Amino acid sequence: MDKKLFSWIILFFIFLLAFIVFILVSEYKNMDRLEIEYPDIPKEAYDYRKSNLKVWAINLLLKFLVPLLFLITGLSNKIGTFAGGKGRGLFISGVIYVVIFSIIDLLVSLPTSFYSSFVLKHRYGLSNQSIYRWLEVVLKSFLLNTIAFSLIIWFPYYLMYRSPNRWWLYLGLLSIPVIVFITFISPMYIDPIFNQYTSIEDGELGQEIKQLLKKAGIEDAEIYEVDKSKDTREMNAYMTGVFKSKRIVLWDTTISKLSKEEILSVTAHEIGHYVKGHIWKGIVLGGIGSIFIMYLVYKTSNWILINSNGSFGFNRLYDIASIPLILLVLNFYMFFANPIVNVSSRYMEKEADNIEIELTKNKETAISTIFKLYEESLSIPRSSNIFKIWYHSHPTAEERVEFFSNYMD
Repeated sequence: MDKKLFSWIILFFIFLLAFIVFILVSEYKNMDRLEIEYPDIPKEAYDYRKSNLKVWAINLLLKFLVPLLFLITGLSNKIGTFAGGKGRGLFISGVIYVVIFSIIDLLVSLPTSFYSSFVLKHRYGLSNQSIYRWLEVVLKSFLLNTIAFSLIIWFPYYLMYRSPNRWWLYLGLLSIPVIVFITFISPMYIDPIFNQYTSIEDGELGQEIKQLLKKAGIEDAEIYEVDKSKDTREMNAYMTGVFKSKRIVLWDTTISKLSKEEILSVTAHEIGHYVKGHIWKGIVLGGIGSIFIMYLVYKTSNWILINSNGSFGFNRLYDIASIPLILLVLNFYMFFANPIVNVSSRYMEKEADNIEIELTKNKETAISTIFKLYEESLSIPRSSNIFKIWYHSHPTAEERVEFFSNYMD
């Protein structure tokens, strides 16, 4: 490996450790201030936050360390050699590699996943899952992702082979129709694999939501309740889909724990996302971002490969063993893109909050809803500024309450 490449790797991990330390210090100082400003926040909320921060730090390191170890130990090359043995074609080689890679990745991530999504959730009274249900969700997600990834991986590698200098552009352009397709089919065919969705359009609540939808001009959207209470005690709602698949989805926990006015307030917020075109904006911006990110991945991956001096065991990007390299570089750029993506997301959330008030004309209910949503999930009113900038897709509870309080009727 070239000394220059080795130095860059070391410098990045030093930066990553410094970033983690800075986040942790900022978050702990922020919680100290919150204890003074909000004396009614239960101790459990702070303990839960601190535990999640530790898991976040470990996962952030693993996101970069695991693919790097696949490369520098030669493991990826060995899997690639095995996958491509006996004259197997690109499609079969891709399937074999992805299956092996995914199994190893699952085993590495399983301890932190189990601790964060099962142990901690039960310790703080946020989960209803049995161990069997938890395993069911994990295995279904693993199988779905592995099957999808293994069946399509041949195509980008075929493009890399046929067009080594333009593959990034073709993949970026194709991402837009792919995102539209996934957004269309996911509500109808993917989501029901994990939970049961029941239409509530004909009930009293459904009729009132229909009035909101009609007022917003999207009365053709469907309304569903999903049985999330078998997994969690937290609350949520969302609007998803495009064209005929668009729908409002309310967790059954949301319906059981909020008043009718609060449920309508939550629903109005989700309607706001569709009214403001956030789903379509997300698709277009995601496609444009994909082109830019793919170009950076193309340039950086080739630079790393050249400067590796063959230490990874392969020297061509279209070798199937380069999957960890591409994932490593992709994770790198997505990490630094987080602040840009999230500032856009927070702006969209503010727009949806504004539509919520315009539709319901009830800011007091909007405020009480925010309090309940955050209290039930043991969330704190705000994070440190650096954590918010890097990781918050929504404004903080404190910011949302302030917005609703200052809203001029």
